[in-house]
Amino acid sequence: MAFKPTIYKMKITLADTDRNYYDTLNLTVAQHPSETVERMMARVLAFCINAREHLVFTKGLSAVEEPDIWARTLDDRLALWIDVGEPSVDRIRKATRLSPAVKVYCFNSKADTWWSQGQAKVKELPASIFQFQWGSIQALAAQVKRTMDLGVTITGDTAYVASESGECEVNWATLQLV
Repeated sequence: MAFKPTIYKMKITLADTDRNYYDTLNLTVAQHPSETVERMMARVLAFCINAREHLVFTKGLSAVEEPDIWARTLDDRLALWIDVGEPSVDRIRKATRLSPAVKVYCFNSKADTWWSQGQAKVKELPASIFQFQWGSIQALAAQVKRTMDLGVTITGDTAYVASESGECEVNWATLQLV
């Protein structure tokens, strides 16, 4: 018997001071049975960093041909492809053929190794690569509840996240910017 995803409801008050983007996001996030809470929250944070009209979570791990998050135009063309984790160079290459903008957010303890092994090949591709600090993603995941109200303020390469469970600061490094 197949396991079902765990559903989380999040109301996020978002303030991105660099982009002057302010919104209230009501997200329903499905955590795939094989997905960790840390990965799920890295997806949520990547969503917040890139928040804009027509940005949606895809089927993610359930549909290997899709990214974790994408934005499509009104005529259904792909405008933004976002992967979370450490995708293969071939997957990034494919994404750059399908979308004019590709972003990857790596986040776990294997991210440094992934980047050092694939950096030379990835640098040839028109994709932006970012790395969340693993410890701060773990701190963010520790706040997770099935229903949450979050305040997320983004300034520079830092997101300040406040919830009823506490506060944390998530920093990221830009490994490659296109």
